[in-house]
Amino acid sequence: MSSDEESIVEEVEEEEVTDLSNSDVCTKYQEASRIVNLALTGLVQQCVPGAKIIDLCQFGTTVMETQAAKLYTKKVNGAVVERGVAFPVCISVNDVVCNHSPLSSEELEPLKAGDIVKIDLGCHIDGYISVAAHTLVVSESPDKPAETDEELGNVATAAYNAMLVAAASIKAGASNRDVTAAVSRVAEAYGVNPISSVRMHQMKRYVMDGVKEVALKEPTPEDLEEGDEKVPDCTFEQAEVYAVDVALSTGDGKAKPSELRTTVFKRNVEINYKLKMKASRAVLTEVDKKFPTLPFTLRHFEDERQARMGITETVAHGLLTPYPSLIEKSGTVAHFKCTVLLLPSGTTRVTGLELPEYFKTSKEPDEETTKILAAIAEAAAKKAKKKAAKKKKKKASA
Repeated sequence: MSSDEESIVEEVEEEEVTDLSNSDVCTKYQEASRIVNLALTGLVQQCVPGAKIIDLCQFGTTVMETQAAKLYTKKVNGAVVERGVAFPVCISVNDVVCNHSPLSSEELEPLKAGDIVKIDLGCHIDGYISVAAHTLVVSESPDKPAETDEELGNVATAAYNAMLVAAASIKAGASNRDVTAAVSRVAEAYGVNPISSVRMHQMKRYVMDGVKEVALKEPTPEDLEEGDEKVPDCTFEQAEVYAVDVALSTGDGKAKPSELRTTVFKRNVEINYKLKMKASRAVLTEVDKKFPTLPFTLRHFEDERQARMGITETVAHGLLTPYPSLIEKSGTVAHFKCTVLLLPSGTTRVTGLELPEYFKTSKEPDEETTKILAAIAEAAAKKAKKKAAKKKKKKASA
């Protein structure tokens, strides 16, 4: 073998494996998921009458940053392992669907009993991302269940079940069309509509919105005329990771950008432009230093006023991609999201909380969905039983 061939072999051997076939990568996804679930659980408990949205956002951020800082503290090849927030904590209330993460100077009125709250967040360890979203209703007091009507109970149950069925349908060899069909089937059974602009995405290291996508519904000719795009076909493969994102509405499902200030953005690394304003250049410099690949909120800038001034030019020239707060005024919305890992043993859902018990509906899913949900429940029961037995054995030997 020549020296050139030996060099090529060495390069191949040294190339880092960044998918789930690497056990270290799998562990990092699991740790990020544990932190996401911890932050989400804490936020649910904090959603009480009088709670301020900005305080909730800061609470969730602190939990993720504090927990992540405890892990992987040793440097690797002289560099610190990056970890922390992968998607800013967003608290979207009532007809606001998602992406609401207000600035300290623009706080809205506090939460009140009966508010429908959608929580959305993400954490990463070394660039390996885990995300989740959850819908709840604010109750008058901790010991009193939240009050909901049939319409809300129906759409929340539909959205949660659609998330479970979609997660189970994302498996090696299946196609994104299979998942879209499964979500549409659930929505139809419950008489609700998917939010057409919401997409599920493959996630890779430092990449939240991967090339492989899943639509919640197939666009109609009218949707295409109005600007909706058809998602390219794709097939899922083992060792991939997906964000299973489902938002359903009792209305027409056509969410639009709200009048709320857009505060969440992501750097568009393919675009470069020489900015003219000093504030804009300062913003881009801070973005490239602190948030080079993952979404961020203007609230995380050292100078919030300068960030507000400089953000317009950076967006206008495509340097940043905005995540506007979406609003759906034609109906009630529920939003749930989880992260799934496509492991050799099958698809594993690693984030997301249980559906709150106060969401009730008299409607039933179709026969195929019922079978899938029963299989999911059976697998969860076996896992819980095995975990309990293991805990009992460990306690007995102590």
